[in-house]
Amino acid sequence: MKQVVQNYKSGELALLDVPAPGCKPGGVLVRSAYSLISTGTELMKVSEAGMSMVGKARSRPDQVAKVMQSVATNGVPATYRKVMGKLDSYTPLGYSLCGVVEQVGDGIDDVAVGDLVACAGNEHALHAEVNWVPKNLYTPVPDGLAPRHAAFGTVGSIAMQGVRQGEPQLGEVALVIGLGLIGQLVVQLLTASGVRVVGADPDPARCALAERLGAAAAGDPASTAVEAAVAELTAGHGVDQVYLAAGGGSNQPVELAAHLSRDRGRVVDIGKCSLDLPWNAYYEKELDVRFSRSYGPGRYDPSYELEGRDYPIGYVRWTERRNLACFLDLAARGSVDVEPLISHIADFDDAVETYRSLQDGDLKAVAVLFRYPEHTEEDAGEAAAPSVTVPAVKLSGSGTPARTHKSPVRLAFVGAGNYATSMLLPHLTGRDGVDLSTVVTTTALSAANAKRKFGFAEATTDLDAVLGDKSIDAVFVVTRHSSHAELTKQALHAGKAVFVEKPLALGEDELADVLKAVEESGNDRLQVGFNRRFSPLLREAKKRFGARTGPASVRYLVNAGKLQHGSWYLRQGSEGTRFAGEGGHFIDTVSWLLDADPVSVYALATPGNDDLQVVLRYPDGSTATISYVTSGPASLPKETLDLVADGKALRLDDFVRASVYGNKRWVSSRLPRARDKGQEAELAAFVRAVRTGGPMPVPLTSLAATTAATLAVQTGLAGGAPVTLAGAE
Repeated sequence: MKQVVQNYKSGELALLDVPAPGCKPGGVLVRSAYSLISTGTELMKVSEAGMSMVGKARSRPDQVAKVMQSVATNGVPATYRKVMGKLDSYTPLGYSLCGVVEQVGDGIDDVAVGDLVACAGNEHALHAEVNWVPKNLYTPVPDGLAPRHAAFGTVGSIAMQGVRQGEPQLGEVALVIGLGLIGQLVVQLLTASGVRVVGADPDPARCALAERLGAAAAGDPASTAVEAAVAELTAGHGVDQVYLAAGGGSNQPVELAAHLSRDRGRVVDIGKCSLDLPWNAYYEKELDVRFSRSYGPGRYDPSYELEGRDYPIGYVRWTERRNLACFLDLAARGSVDVEPLISHIADFDDAVETYRSLQDGDLKAVAVLFRYPEHTEEDAGEAAAPSVTVPAVKLSGSGTPARTHKSPVRLAFVGAGNYATSMLLPHLTGRDGVDLSTVVTTTALSAANAKRKFGFAEATTDLDAVLGDKSIDAVFVVTRHSSHAELTKQALHAGKAVFVEKPLALGEDELADVLKAVEESGNDRLQVGFNRRFSPLLREAKKRFGARTGPASVRYLVNAGKLQHGSWYLRQGSEGTRFAGEGGHFIDTVSWLLDADPVSVYALATPGNDDLQVVLRYPDGSTATISYVTSGPASLPKETLDLVADGKALRLDDFVRASVYGNKRWVSSRLPRARDKGQEAELAAFVRAVRTGGPMPVPLTSLAATTAATLAVQTGLAGGAPVTLAGAE
């Protein structure tokens, strides 16, 4: 198997082939699905390994003290050999993952082979394809929680233990200093506890993210904004608790904590920062300084972690394992949302390059996940760095049960119009693992035609019969726009996976109703037909462009052309505007390229026609202008796109050629056949997700965010001002 290792002496990182661990009693073998890079702790370790020997000594005075003790006991030569032998060896990285139980050891009766579990521990939840994990360091993943979200379990437990040490109470005000991965989780946990939160971080993007995730305010600690927010929320008394989630050698965090705390406030150290406490400031307020030890009680106790000896709940309510289970439960119920924290998802085979990009600063990230080989295909369509611009959806039920490699997948089509028969069904007919079960149309003849042409087993006009058929796994909604939201709601309540062509909804009320149906049914198995992000040409161009460090400027020209007289697209009263119907395609494409979702929309229209200029703003300052025109000549290509950032540029020419300009220029060969806008790859990803029970190709939050941004265009046109998207700021 493969595992990420590092040589602490040389700093070398490698993806090494190593023997798979055996399954010992008291634990389970887990095959990794996702593992999380701690961009604080792990990068600090990676950075230390690249230092000189003097630098290593300065960074770890605790280890120097051990060396000196060894010299006194064993002498210089023996100590030197011991230290050099330890330094010049591979050490593991990683401590937070989610995977599938592959083998169960003796004495384990709470999980079975095939169960999904979250795992913790810097010796057991490693960046490796297979890990042996003792009983008290894993916990089953609740139904409905995506594996990539469950991989946050350990860092979530660290944040939770820190919050528990602060003993927050309803109505209190807290200050979180440092809005990295742990800090963002602390913000959400405090908010869920009824505490108002102020965040402090020099990075404006992280401050904006904290505010979207529940902070009342966030700003640069060097500015007056944080102090002003604290004064306003506390009537000048100061915060009840301060959580130090920052790293580095600056003493500013502990000084700020003293300055903004109330009398006898609590200061909790979670991160690894300088703690040169200003004595007078802490003494005069009699501040209570507390430390949070990793994941919770049981940490560093071999009898608990390795031997499985639990602490009685009557004496220790929250242990490592109970914290882990509690965090996963909060995430499954939507009280904590980790999706906005995911800046990048990398294939495990690219682990070394990912670490280098993080260390060099080429990849700016809050959280980065490794996706393991067995999960690469089923997740191929999911966004690398989605953001949330609408409130997270809470599932009241346990979610739709995941399928386990059932084949074939039985599909039903509701609607068989031009798009369905020309762009979707040809990619599904005769496909291995797919059974076209039933086609539903409003007229018997169109259903019969679709049955004959594409080989459906049944044709009907009775939608209820299809929704009530338990053998049907997924329903495609390919009807008029006005019916999409209602049909999607019905199919979700029937427990079906749903593929709905764009748009998902024609109004804010319809979007809210769809999300309510997800919550009520516990079924979030939904995909909207935003196919361009799946285009092989565009995906290759994005890969060639590489990671982005600064904000981007995007120009997207859509030469939509005139509609033919009598087209049902012209029925705006019932079917919505033309842009509401198809504008989501272009917004989704831009958002996928920028690895984020928009926070505001500004729209202008030319008088007397349908030409639109839509300006989108993104969390990191990136902007995109979508020119949606109907007055252009037919000879003009339909879609051209340019993205410029970091001295590089990406150009897409109507899905027939793509170019990337930078230190070296890359130009694709011109496509010899029809343009591939990604429908085939999108359908393959959807079918895989239904068959395997894996995550849907695009996260639900991203689908909702794109739909909300599309609907905001009409709102902006009516109001003549920028529209801030719900939950974005």
